[in-house]
Amino acid sequence: MAALDLQEQEQLDALKAWWNDNSNWILVTVITVFVAMGGWRGWQYYQQKQSSEASSLYQQEIEQIASKDPKRVNDAAAAVMDKFASTAYAPRAALLAAQVNGLSNDMARARTQLQWVIDHASEATVRDVARLRLATVLLDDKDYPGALKQLDEKHAEAFDGLYADLRGDVFSAQGKAAEARSAYKLAYDKIDPQSMYRSLIMMKMDVLGEAK
Repeated sequence: MAALDLQEQEQLDALKAWWNDNSNWILVTVITVFVAMGGWRGWQYYQQKQSSEASSLYQQEIEQIASKDPKRVNDAAAAVMDKFASTAYAPRAALLAAQVNGLSNDMARARTQLQWVIDHASEATVRDVARLRLATVLLDDKDYPGALKQLDEKHAEAFDGLYADLRGDVFSAQGKAAEARSAYKLAYDKIDPQSMYRSLIMMKMDVLGEAK
């Protein structure tokens, strides 16, 4: 092998010096990257495992609907909510249980579950549904300010018609005909023209009569 010339020797010495100064930092960086990759893969596995187990429990809750036993449905929902609160199945389990409790006139439990969804669901659409249902429960309880507070929350445009319609119901229950009529008009304009739901909104406006 030919002897290194002076310039090459200087470059080699500089490279050795740079390695001595930076080797520890480089090794730490490489190790950190590999640990992060391993951690990410582990996190992905954990998430997949969580989702799979939550899905299984959620399916059990759905199956309990046939039993017509609110306790079984609530126990199944609680299992998903307690163990897998961070998954997409937990808020859906709570929504389903709240629906069953509403039909069973257990409004207190339904309110608690719907509020849980609002506080924990990561999907905006799921929170929008929960607020709409909670407003319905509060309307039935004659908590008109509470219902309107839920309906005033920001929501997806796709919910505008439903929110406006329920707001009209709240105003109507309060005897505020003008406000109710305005809300129903907005709901009528927002609902799909092909939807039969529009006919129901029109009936509500007919009941209120013409504006005076």
